[in-house]
Amino acid sequence: MNKDDELVFKITKEIIVKFIEVGKLSVKSFEEGWKQVHQTVQDSLKESPSND
Repeated sequence: MNKDDELVFKITKEIIVKFIEVGKLSVKSFEEGWKQVHQTVQDSLKESPSND
């Protein structure tokens, strides 16, 4: 897992945890929610300017 993949995973996890805590995401909708959030975070990272 490269640095960017790890970052996307960690951010997605934090967002999903918050959604579950506030009741915006249930166990039944977890898979769909994970995919949507993960894709959004991944797309955002690609769009942001690199610090390299």
